[in-house]
Amino acid sequence: MQKNLLASLLFLLSAGSITAHATDAASTLSYPPEGRQLQAIPAPEKDLPTVTAALWMKVSDQGLQLEGPSFDREGNLLFVEVFGGQVLKVDTHGKLSVVVKKNPLGGAGLAIHKDGRLFVAGLGNFKNTGNLTAYKPDGSGKQVIIPGSRHYLVDDLVFDNTGGFYFTDFRGTSTEPTGGVFYVPADGKTIVPILPNMAIANGIALSPDGKTLWVTEFAKGLLHRIELENATTVAPFGEAVIYRFNGPSPDSMRVDQDGNLYVAMYSQGRVLVLNPNGTPIGQVLLPGRENGHFLRSTSLAIKPETNELYLVTNDGKLGEGSAIFKAQGFAKALKLYSHQ
Repeated sequence: MQKNLLASLLFLLSAGSITAHATDAASTLSYPPEGRQLQAIPAPEKDLPTVTAALWMKVSDQGLQLEGPSFDREGNLLFVEVFGGQVLKVDTHGKLSVVVKKNPLGGAGLAIHKDGRLFVAGLGNFKNTGNLTAYKPDGSGKQVIIPGSRHYLVDDLVFDNTGGFYFTDFRGTSTEPTGGVFYVPADGKTIVPILPNMAIANGIALSPDGKTLWVTEFAKGLLHRIELENATTVAPFGEAVIYRFNGPSPDSMRVDQDGNLYVAMYSQGRVLVLNPNGTPIGQVLLPGRENGHFLRSTSLAIKPETNELYLVTNDGKLGEGSAIFKAQGFAKALKLYSHQ
């Protein structure tokens, strides 16, 4: 038996069916054709339909951290400057002005109430003095909605169709998830926990019918879908993580009238678009990202009655300052104030 096996092996070797080598050369990893780019699109999302945004406005020569873009009823674009707490406005003629001056409240998300008031989320000292403050459209009439003494880090918010709102609490780390999602009814008397124990809850949005709440978890790179039985109750088996992002980090987001979700990817210089099932269907790239510029893409707004996206970002310390870019999405914006 052993002689027959040895004879068969010798025959195969002599016929070239098996090649024997004393030593094998080690294989070498090679960078992809685009080179050693830290900003390379993750492989699962590389072949998505893609557009590149165009510069719409240079906001500052400094790398100001911009957030919370929102359109008011007159078509003006408002947004915040995070560390200075300012609220800025670009009117319909393209003129930039300051609505709320620098202040120690900080800034993050911005939502506009049906009565025109500006609800500005503030991170305070980024530890325990976060807040939510409302202003009249001209920046006057300061009104405290959630004081710093409540110790939330209010980062972003979205109104529902009753005048109440959901907000994200920016606290925690990837190993100590102390943030979450909360609801405040229209009377403002209570703060109701919806989803606790999150690692830097960040972006938040509602579906067109108001029955699905979307939340990004910044420190863990997760997208949560929360199906609501009512304003403060999660439907049975209604909460799930339905997407895990590649690389840093899901920030703020918006929904269009078809229910598609536009998620700004901080430190990637792009916006990832997902359908209502949480499946990626497209992306918007910021020019210069391949060379490391304008990677701090934090948020976007969809202009009412259009599919025009306005993306805010900054260049950090690389010299290009802060800016707003423009592109076109899949569908038009949700009807203005449809959830208020």
